Amino acid sequence: MIPEAVWREVVTEGGNRPGVQEIESASWLHVVQVRNADFVFSLSRELDVGEAEAIALFREQPCAAILLDEKDARSVAQTLDQPVLGTVGVLVWARKNALIPSLRAQLDALQVVGGFRLGAGIRRAVLRSVGEAEA
Repeated sequence: MIPEAVWREVVTEGGNRPGVQEIESASWLHVVQVRNADFVFSLSRELDVGEAEAIALFREQPCAAILLDEKDARSVAQTLDQPVLGTVGVLVWARKNALIPSLRAQLDALQVVGGFRLGAGIRRAVLRSVGEAEA
């Protein structure tokens, strides 16, 4: 599930960015309208509307974890006792469950193709956690 604001940010406004077509055609992805607009408005004083809607949606329809990468949004979600997982965490899980052959290759693609920012220390730590220590 993703809130409407995230769909707009990623797909409608995403243009030709990598992954937009895959997301747009994903039949397993469901766009959901958040019901509590007041809560979203309150959160959007600190966060962008996509992150605010994601946190509000999790509150309305809890699941295993909320996917957030931005530091402030993660902090707000954790303050609300929401379990948070980031993109890198999803990739670590996928590597540990043999769904991807190389975490390093996926991190490289995220950073080079997607412009994803990842600190060198975090990169080393996650690679080490799956047995792919940096050379």
